[in-house]
Amino acid sequence: MSSMENATFVRPAYFIISGFIGIPNIRYYYVFLFFVYIVSVLGNTTVMAVICLDPNLRTPKYVAVFNLALVDLIGSSALVPKVFDIFLFNHPYIPYNDCLTFMFFCYACVSMQALNLVALSYDRLIAIVLPLHYPVKVTHRFMVSLIASFWFIVITGTLIAVVLLTRLSFCKSVVIDSYFCDYNLIYQLSCNDNTLNASLGHFLPVLILWLPLIFILLSYSCIGYALSKVATFQERVKAFKTCTAHLLLVAIFFLPVMMTFVTFNTIHPNARIITMSLTSVFPPMLNPIIYVLQTEEIKVSVKKILKIK
Repeated sequence: MSSMENATFVRPAYFIISGFIGIPNIRYYYVFLFFVYIVSVLGNTTVMAVICLDPNLRTPKYVAVFNLALVDLIGSSALVPKVFDIFLFNHPYIPYNDCLTFMFFCYACVSMQALNLVALSYDRLIAIVLPLHYPVKVTHRFMVSLIASFWFIVITGTLIAVVLLTRLSFCKSVVIDSYFCDYNLIYQLSCNDNTLNASLGHFLPVLILWLPLIFILLSYSCIGYALSKVATFQERVKAFKTCTAHLLLVAIFFLPVMMTFVTFNTIHPNARIITMSLTSVFPPMLNPIIYVLQTEEIKVSVKKILKIK
């Protein structure tokens, strides 16, 4: 029986990424993607450099901010240049192992973005609800340990998903109708039992997207309740201002993802692919801009560094 299974097992030499092929005027979108990528690289590099150069920013909160900028930089560099190579330079054939590697980096970075927002929401929760306990509960060591544990969860979960794909046989098609090596689309192309892959495909979004979102919403419910007890309106506004940058990051990351899930089966396939690609490239571009414009400490640091230079 095992010899028959081995005889019928088919591992393709390559997959074909066809997502943007056939979309009208797509060349203008490539120009837009190039602009987004350049801004992402410059913005996130700037945030990381400012945090490294200014000793005043070496606090637990900015450990998480630095990690978010690093993840955004890695995620953008893993996705956008490969998209240009596939579609702009007409290389839609991506080798099997390269496709799995491409998938790993895309999913790992998106997952880490969500969990990083959890770390930042915990920082704001303790700072506002339990301000006297903040120096004890949110230490540099604690934040580094939290970020490291998130990386472990993300890498382990993504590796399991990728490894489970290697047990699938592909004897139907190797065409992936997406802009990257999409896990859900790949396992659906298999011709042997993919029940385990399908289960994991439903479980991982819950673990790395919806549970973080629930935690963040609960955190801000507690923050809102705590602020309602503050004596003066000015004190409430001052405390809330410390959350504006994080709230904008949460909205930019989660709202497009939720809209994509809600409208997935109701919009045109071309529009769906464009929308999904925007949800991947927009947050890494906007995150550093928001932190530079909305965070007073970073604005002061940028001015100080530029003045010194």
